[in-house]
Amino acid sequence: MTNVTDPLTEAEGREGLKLARRSLETFVRTGRRLQHPEAFTGGLAEPFGAFVTIHESSGALRGCIGHMIGDGPLGDLLIDLGISAGTRDPRFDPVREPELAGLKYEISVLSPMKKTHARDVTPGLHGLLIRSGHFSGVLLPQVAVEWGWGREEFLAETCRKAALPKDAWKETSTDIYTFTAQIFNE
Repeated sequence: MTNVTDPLTEAEGREGLKLARRSLETFVRTGRRLQHPEAFTGGLAEPFGAFVTIHESSGALRGCIGHMIGDGPLGDLLIDLGISAGTRDPRFDPVREPELAGLKYEISVLSPMKKTHARDVTPGLHGLLIRSGHFSGVLLPQVAVEWGWGREEFLAETCRKAALPKDAWKETSTDIYTFTAQIFNE
């Protein structure tokens, strides 16, 4: 499930995970954003899109927030997304301090999006962004694998996430974009 040209080294990926974890822990305990003491280097200095996903120790989803396109250093984005995934995902109450030790983090560093056709979507390799009018939905590459979806089900579920009819991906007015992700998890 990784891009052929992975943007981060393994060490940078581990550092990205630490940034996501420490940012939420710092915010929950102090109400302040984690400050990184020096400029980011390597892949963490590049403007990649990313998602931070947080799971409970049971494996249940606890929060997931991301940005498809980066506009500054990835390290700064991971700090912000770590906080947002734990406190601003509208599906969940904000994380509280007693929960922190039991949480597991995953970061997905995104490739640029590519407009494509449904026939070219490969579940497990590609993530999807589907857009029609003012509606859009995103699912990361690992979601299709976790749920055992084939191409058509992955497309239909991404439409559902966009609040579109499940077969909206077949319409010429619907745009389909793919991307890949380099995934690191604890």
